[in-house]
Amino acid sequence: MRKPELAAAIADQTGMSRDKASEVITAFTDQVSAAAARGEDTTLIGFGTFNIRSREARSGRNPQTGAAIQIPASKTVGFKPGKALKDAIG
Repeated sequence: MRKPELAAAIADQTGMSRDKASEVITAFTDQVSAAAARGEDTTLIGFGTFNIRSREARSGRNPQTGAAIQIPASKTVGFKPGKALKDAIG
């Protein structure tokens, strides 16, 4: 499901316009992104938690040349589903 489809589904369920539903989705993703940039988790009870995960530096291989390369440490966003979401997908 893409953003326009999600906005349409939210609009149908709530009775708001599709444009307003799209604005709500954008505001939600902006706030989750801002919290992640500050290093904070975002938890939606029953749905799940967006959290920051640190990846250690590691060595790897260039798939084209086979040469060894060093992959630097980085941070990424992870998602851990909540119980209600796990139960919904079986």
